[in-house]
Formats: sequence, C-alpha cells, structure tokens
Amino acid sequence: MTPNDSARPGGVRARIPRRTLRTDRWWLSPVLTTLGLATFVVYATLRVLQQDHYWVAEHHYLTPFYSPCLAQQCAPEAALFGRLPFEFPPLIPYALLSLPFLLLFRVTCYYYRKAYYRSIWQAPTACAVREPHARYTGETRPLMLPQNGHRYFFYVALAITLVNTWDTAVPFFHGTDGGFGIGLGNLIMVVNVVMLWGYTLSCHSCRHIMGGRLRSFDRHPARYWMWSRISTLNNRHMYFGWFSIASLIATDAYVALLAGGAITDLRILN
Repeated sequence: MTPNDSARPGGVRARIPRRTLRTDRWWLSPVLTTLGLATFVVYATLRVLQQDHYWVAEHHYLTPFYSPCLAQQCAPEAALFGRLPFEFPPLIPYALLSLPFLLLFRVTCYYYRKAYYRSIWQAPTACAVREPHARYTGETRPLMLPQNGHRYFFYVALAITLVNTWDTAVPFFHGTDGGFGIGLGNLIMVVNVVMLWGYTLSCHSCRHIMGGRLRSFDRHPARYWMWSRISTLNNRHMYFGWFSIASLIATDAYVALLAGGAITDLRILN
C-alpha cells in the first residue's frame, strides 16, 4: 500500500491473508499452459539433439525441426540450400541458422509472453490472485529490449515458413513409383504448414506491417483489406500458436517413425 492510498476515498486496500478468495479452478489454466510449453521444449530439444531419423529418402519427407538442413552430415537431397563444407560438432543442431530465430520469434511473441509470464513466472498468475513476488517482476526495462526484437524475428520466421512450404510441396512429386503421389505424410505436413502460416500471419507484428503506420485507410484500400484479414486471424493467434506446436510435434514424430523403420507410410495415391 502506498502512502497516498489511505488519503483517497476508498483507497485503502483489503488485507487478505489468503492468496485468493476465488473458488473456481483458476490454477488449471496456468498448470496446463506450463505442461504444454514444457512438453514442447523437452520434445523439441531431444529431437534436435538426436541428429537422426529426420529424413525419409523414398518420399522426401523432411521434419521441420531440421529444415533447412545445413550440416555436412545432412543427406544431400535434404539440403535445400546445400551443405556447409564441414561437419557440425555433436549437439549442434543441423538447422543451426533457423532454430534460434524460430525460438526467439516464439519466446518474444505477445501471446507466449503472456502465457509464460503468468503460468511459469506467475507475474501475475491469474486475475484476483496474489502473485508470489514482493514487487512487480514482469516485463521490466532490461527484458523489454530483447522483447522489442519480435518485429525483426517475424521477417526471419516468414522466410523459414516459406522454406517449410517448399519442404511440404516436394514430397508430392516423389511417389512410391516416382512422379506425383500422396501419402499420409503429405497430409500431415500440409496441416502443419497451414498451422505455421496461420501462426506467422496472425502475428501482431504482421498486422502492424499491414496497416499499423497508416494515418488513414481511405488512401490505401488494398492495405486496409489486408489489415482487416490479418486482424481476423489475429483474434485466433493463441489457437494457431498451440495448434502449430501440436502439428510440429506430430509431423516430426511421424517422419522419425518412418525414418527409423517403425512404421510405413500409408499411401493414398502412388
């Protein structure tokens, strides 16, 4: 309580010994968010460091966790931009250039910032719930500097999503007997890239690029149209964030099982 609180009418704050008087399951959302983020981080870290079972040569399936594949150890056909002339040391991801930017894009995302600040750091945990910190420890000035880089990470994420789209298109022309073909892997990869596009384009930075700096939409009808569509996507940014995480895990797991010989691709055509 500040010295001026008691001087204002109704300014005295209630002193409640308990953390909250809420009787609903307010803790469920932070718990589920923490488990979801932890699952993705642990799974992605283990798969990236495994450095195996990332490429199915028969149908040209490449997991998004290894795209673009740059290390000398990468399969030649899996390296869209070629391979560097040296092998990566152990524990260095094959997709060395893309993964850090994708991580930074998600970590600095407006939705994910809210998610991990509330669920993991608990600042604040939930509405009308006392946070465990003695003072505000959320997005203070030192943290805001890297967070403001989100707009720049967006451009890199956009380019990587284009690469993922190419990775999704190539397998359609590598059927079992050559030529055009469709398998379950193709469908899984298509769903994944749609979710990635949904998450990337629904980003607040993308919305700002489309119309955030305009003083009037009257002179820019095309940008207004794009801004309106991106705004519609932006309302579902949280859902695209979680669905894209789930689709990334599903795509990688399916490619890993195929590459390891645990399953065979269910072919629909050729």
